[in-house]
Amino acid sequence: MTAKRNRGLTEQAADTAVDQACRMLRLPTIRSQYPELAEAAGRDQMTYRGFLAELLLSECDDRARRRSERRIKAAGFPREKSIRQFNFDANPVIDPATIHTLAKCDWVKNGLPLCLIGDSGTGKSHLLIALGTEAAMHEYRVKYVLATKLVNELVDAADENLLAKTIARYGRVNLLCIDELSYMELHRRGAELLFQVLTEREEKYSVAIASNEFFGGWTKTFTDPRLCAAIVDRLTFGGNITETGTDSYRLAATRARARAEQKAAAAVAVG
Repeated sequence: MTAKRNRGLTEQAADTAVDQACRMLRLPTIRSQYPELAEAAGRDQMTYRGFLAELLLSECDDRARRRSERRIKAAGFPREKSIRQFNFDANPVIDPATIHTLAKCDWVKNGLPLCLIGDSGTGKSHLLIALGTEAAMHEYRVKYVLATKLVNELVDAADENLLAKTIARYGRVNLLCIDELSYMELHRRGAELLFQVLTEREEKYSVAIASNEFFGGWTKTFTDPRLCAAIVDRLTFGGNITETGTDSYRLAATRARARAEQKAAAAVAVG
């Protein structure tokens, strides 16, 4: 039988017992926040139930945060980008309501594709990474990869008899983000292998791509017209197409900074 515990613990002994119990039960957040929350509970005259709820909710919230961080790290994004950081005023072509709706990730839940299409500097990669990050925060498994890197990896895997394993690895994430698609010509074998990945994911898991060419120009990347049409079909069927325009706001921002620096230098010279 379990021995009866002494209910007359001193506060110091109670703190030690809580610390040891949290270590055994692997509750790091409760262990670190318990003293502060206990003080707050005393000041606010919380009930025992209320105090217990605060402790457990703090542990749950922190675990959710750590899971999100692990999923974002596992996605392999090249840099941090968020919807909040995106300057919609600088690119009025992009509808903020559309992007915020996409950030809810219903399209990922339903396994639908997303195409972000526009010229360089219009925010495609920013939105691709930001929406991928949102998906990871919504507890979806996400993977980011450059199109050329993915194709090269598939070709190498085929040469080493690891193609099925590699396709399966890319096939089971909830959202596959492919950046810089159609930036350069892909040889037929690489394009066919990419098509296999897209087919593996079709109507099961989402694919999001960023491209500087609209679909009519994809024949420069996928030189086989039938294969090109099949890939476009896989990436557009039932999905979302968001155009980011042709005016580079990144270039406009650089020019604006240069003009401001020239004005500042001229003012100093005059002064």
